Amino acid sequence: MQPVVETLSGLERRVELAVTLADVEKEVQAQLKKAQRNARAPGFRPGKVPMSMLERTHAPGIRMDVINGKVGDAFEKAVNDANLRVAGMPRVEPKDEEAQSDAITFVATFEVYPEVELPDLSALDVERAHTEVGDAEIERTVDILRKQRTRFEPRAGRAAEDNDRVTLDFAGKIDGVAFEGGTAEGFSFVLGQGRMLPEFEEATRGLKAGESKTFPLKFPDDYGSPDVAGKTAEFEVTIKEVAEGVLPEVDAEFAKSLGQAEGDVEKLRADIRANLEREIANRSQARTKASVMNALAEAAKFDVPKALVEKDAQDRVQAAREELRQRGVPNADDMPIPTDAFAPESERRVRLGLIVSELVRKENLQAKPDQVRAKIEEFAKNYEQPAEVVRYYLSDRSRLAEVEAVVLEDNVVQHVLDKAKVTDKDVPFDELMGNAAAQ
Repeated sequence: MQPVVETLSGLERRVELAVTLADVEKEVQAQLKKAQRNARAPGFRPGKVPMSMLERTHAPGIRMDVINGKVGDAFEKAVNDANLRVAGMPRVEPKDEEAQSDAITFVATFEVYPEVELPDLSALDVERAHTEVGDAEIERTVDILRKQRTRFEPRAGRAAEDNDRVTLDFAGKIDGVAFEGGTAEGFSFVLGQGRMLPEFEEATRGLKAGESKTFPLKFPDDYGSPDVAGKTAEFEVTIKEVAEGVLPEVDAEFAKSLGQAEGDVEKLRADIRANLEREIANRSQARTKASVMNALAEAAKFDVPKALVEKDAQDRVQAAREELRQRGVPNADDMPIPTDAFAPESERRVRLGLIVSELVRKENLQAKPDQVRAKIEEFAKNYEQPAEVVRYYLSDRSRLAEVEAVVLEDNVVQHVLDKAKVTDKDVPFDELMGNAAAQ
């Protein structure tokens, strides 16, 4: 009799699966005979171990494996006959009733993928980001590159000010007792960059080499070291050296230091412009993609399998643990990280993944070989040896798959832009770059 798949609620389904005991025992005996050919036991030659002994030692494990295999086969047949796509792993349990003489009955509870209805793309509102790269952005980038190559020159008699490198000795005490990390000699930092607490920098500002100062400093309540958090310490600092930051001139040597072999400053600016335009294009595309994906996710009106949401949340917990391990956080593997914290975003990610997959299938938006090649060549422009980068991607199927995924998303974004109500939005350079250019 064909098993009947029962709808419980939403995407949840249930089906009863019967495994005939005679079929199980037939398979168990076949496997025991096969095992007997090479079986070894004390007092018996290889292949001559009595079947009765194998029954006692091997049959229980073999029987369990056979039952699991037959239940799996029965489940697969039932869902295939019902034309269902199973989402996640089924929960299989023995049926709670009196044992039958000729069969074992199990109940499998599982979820199925939803019927994904694509929204009307012409009704979607999306923003397409646009940012100009002008001469001002080029010059500001040059200034950043100069600051990164600051040369510090000691200045006798100079009062420390922002952007100076200060070298000093300091000693801190809480209630007259020195504490761990509160003492150092020959310690250097650049004023105004926020490396030290504001009170420490303010006390140092204006001092000259050879001068000392004592001042109180209250550690923030959320300070990284719990031993001193919220407490007030008394620090004494002695300035050893004040060095003024000197920026390099924008000349041939500066250009060469940035890889412009000819030392041509104008070619350097042209290279900077090209690099910035590539970066701006990538960030604009990412921002536009986020707008498209948000619009799709908000328009998607269907249930998502809980099993897929839970799997995504668990994956994100593992990723969080890995990040903690990379940062050297102790007990990262044991730290409690509830999956519930990721559930809303995981549900959104699953829903978005389903709608994107359906859009790709229905509109034939798969990545084409020429698109993948073009994307790899685009990546390669950021490196000194583009040909090597191209070979790097083309020589490995997993790396190639990563690029295909990027191209596929680009195809989806472009398809939605072609159909939706698009507003072109001018995004300020600093905003798009996350203020990185202003640092």
